[in-house]
Amino acid sequence: MKWRGGRRSSNIEDRRGVKPRSGLVGGGLGTIVIILAALYFGVDPSFLIEGMQSSNVSPSSTGTSLSAEDLKNDPLADMVAVVIGDTEEVWHALFADMGRRYEEPTLVLFTGATRSACGTGQAAMGPFYCPADRKAYIDLSFYDDMRTRYRAPGDFAQAYVIAHEIGHHVQNLLGISSEVRRMQSRTSKADGNRLSVKLELQADCLAGVWANRADKVRNILEAGDVDEALNAASAIGDDRLQKQGRGTVVPESFTHGTSEQRQRWFKTGLSSGNPDSCDTFAAASL
Repeated sequence: MKWRGGRRSSNIEDRRGVKPRSGLVGGGLGTIVIILAALYFGVDPSFLIEGMQSSNVSPSSTGTSLSAEDLKNDPLADMVAVVIGDTEEVWHALFADMGRRYEEPTLVLFTGATRSACGTGQAAMGPFYCPADRKAYIDLSFYDDMRTRYRAPGDFAQAYVIAHEIGHHVQNLLGISSEVRRMQSRTSKADGNRLSVKLELQADCLAGVWANRADKVRNILEAGDVDEALNAASAIGDDRLQKQGRGTVVPESFTHGTSEQRQRWFKTGLSSGNPDSCDTFAAASL
């Protein structure tokens, strides 16, 4: 991926090395986020919830902005800042096409654990987006897990992960996320899971839209990049994670979609470059 010539976003909050202070920890949406993220990345959610309840992390953690000199000495954070900058360029233009204004999110870099408006974020959860504070969160050590545990290396695979979380921000701005939560509150667990799958596959598709538009503007894609992203999408499919984690696959418990579905919807957005192609909720099949 040719990222070095891109604009660095200033919407990066660096909390790495900031130890969360003691305080009360809330549940609710934070618990839901932890469960979904745990299922996403093959982690036992009960362990994470227990950790959230006992860790006594304060409601607020503050970080610092990253200077140009900081980024010069931190290539991984530098790459992340460029990817966020690219998503800002792409979604500002696409929202303008819709007659709307894009509101930029903040990406929080943390180590180990941090607080969000959705509850406690822990490294074991993997990256996540919190709609309540409009921030995406990532412990960059997750990229080591991608390379070793999930066997999904590569800088474009890393960019795909960030673009997926920004896809959730887009859904939040458009009111899609809140509508899904409203419907989930009125339906069965199985139907709620199916809605979650549609939401996640749409975020995969929106990540593909970003890749299409960013490549047209800056020619960012190199040979093998798309394969890196597809490999990452496959590695974190519900069916593959469940097979690896418990040896069996339970489709009614899926929350993010199968490996094949995740790849297909990313490719849909990548080939079209059009958010309208990402309507998983109206699709005849996923």
